[in-house]
Amino acid sequence: MVGTVQPQLKVPIVVDNPDGWGPPEGPAFLENQLQNVPYAPFSKGEKLGRVADWTRNYNARPNTRGGQEYSVFDFAFDEADEESFRLVDGKPPPKPKFGPRWRFQQQRQLPQRKDEEVEAKKREAEKERQRRDRFYNQNRNNMQRREAAVFKSSVDIQPEWTMLDQIPFTSFSKLTYSVGEPEDLVLCGALENYDKMYDRVTPKSEKRLERFKNRNFFKVTTTDDPVIRRLASEDKAVVFATDTILATLMCAPRSVYSWDIVVQRVGNKLFFDKRDGSQLDLLSVNETSQEPLPEAKDDINSAHSLSVEAAYINQNFSQQVLVRDGNKVEFEEPNPFASEGEEVASVAYRYRRWKLDEDISLVARCEVHSVMDLRGQTQFLTLNALNEFDPKFSGVDWRQKLETQRGAVLATELKNNGNKLAKWTAQALLGSADVMKLGYVSRVHPRDHFNHVILSIQGYKPREFAMQINLNTSNMWGIVKSIVDLCLKLNEGKYVFVKDPSKPQLRIYEVPNDAFENDYVEEPLPEEEQVPPPAEEETAAKLNEEKDADVDV
Repeated sequence: MVGTVQPQLKVPIVVDNPDGWGPPEGPAFLENQLQNVPYAPFSKGEKLGRVADWTRNYNARPNTRGGQEYSVFDFAFDEADEESFRLVDGKPPPKPKFGPRWRFQQQRQLPQRKDEEVEAKKREAEKERQRRDRFYNQNRNNMQRREAAVFKSSVDIQPEWTMLDQIPFTSFSKLTYSVGEPEDLVLCGALENYDKMYDRVTPKSEKRLERFKNRNFFKVTTTDDPVIRRLASEDKAVVFATDTILATLMCAPRSVYSWDIVVQRVGNKLFFDKRDGSQLDLLSVNETSQEPLPEAKDDINSAHSLSVEAAYINQNFSQQVLVRDGNKVEFEEPNPFASEGEEVASVAYRYRRWKLDEDISLVARCEVHSVMDLRGQTQFLTLNALNEFDPKFSGVDWRQKLETQRGAVLATELKNNGNKLAKWTAQALLGSADVMKLGYVSRVHPRDHFNHVILSIQGYKPREFAMQINLNTSNMWGIVKSIVDLCLKLNEGKYVFVKDPSKPQLRIYEVPNDAFENDYVEEPLPEEEQVPPPAEEETAAKLNEEKDADVDV
């Protein structure tokens, strides 16, 4: 088109920066590009990252000098766009400075949320009650057998007896008392050496438990002991007892079954005795276990039958693990209970005296069962046996666990027989035994209570083992000291301490002076009078048949 003026494209000035990227430094660039640009301060909160809209029609303000002038502030955001803009924030909302509103309205009404919590707790309590009821109904027979075995007094309480006091076991827990080292007054008896070969016995190389019918064992009470009578006449002490009686008192808070101790106050002296045929002569089995034991006495797994069996095992075990070569360590006096020429078990009696305070001394007859030479030094040993009658009751099979998990086996025994192990430890401490040997003896078959085998033997130092089972010697002597102080305040006469059959407490009764003198207690049959087991071949065949029958069932 002729005469048409073509639009001209004005090329802006491009300033080259030979030294790097970005605008060059120098006044020339500032004079050409940044003239008449007003300064606009900004903060980080302003939306500087928003895309500018260059298509909008900005209103120009008239210039007083005849031109149009634009300002940076003219490019403001539109209010509608500003309201529609939302910043995406991933942070959690801030917590309120004050609690829920209902907390300030508790006095007016109970909030709905609290009602729901209360109802939920009620529902949970109802479910727990129903669960306990189902458990009780399922195990009612077992619980009845357990109650019959536990909640039975060791002695019949007569109506003419007068109850003087009740001492809860909780009052024994905080008692502490320290005594000095004991003094040996008399040593009696003879000891045989321990056979170290039995330390290598394992379940794979088990040893058959032998019967020692010709060796006599003595369980003589305090006042029938001729040595104690002699020491009492010489005023050697004020209080007299045996290690079995003292251990029973020291470990009383751990006991579950009922037991009794007779106390006689004669002048200013105290004698702690046991009755003839007392439970103290036997060994409890599964006393602290939660599993019930059968009630019938003729059942081989009842509490009474197991106690007789455990005492029989303990006596034979203590004689089998000795070196029977005729050599003995004899003390200054012979066995005070044996007749001349009578064969007796390996045992030594240490009559020891403890000084409780300035005016009160205690003499006790303590037992040790064997000696052992260790690096040229003679050490005294106590020998006791734990017995396994049925792995189903304990849940741990000794034949499988003794070699690989000996700690688990001992932990199970501490749970089921905690009181028995504590009393053995207390007796070893009273007799100052250097080592206490614990044997693991099991039945040949769970239904055969005549034949047993030794599976393993483990030795412990009494003080270390006491710490392991949480047996505090200061607390033990604190219990004895408190009972002695209580008895010294009583009048002269005879009293009996009875562990309550259903509660953890000790009852004190005043009884007539002739009490327990004419009592007849059925003793367990001696070994030669027991019904002998059938021949081994017949027994094995019968047990195999029963085992096969159990598998078929």
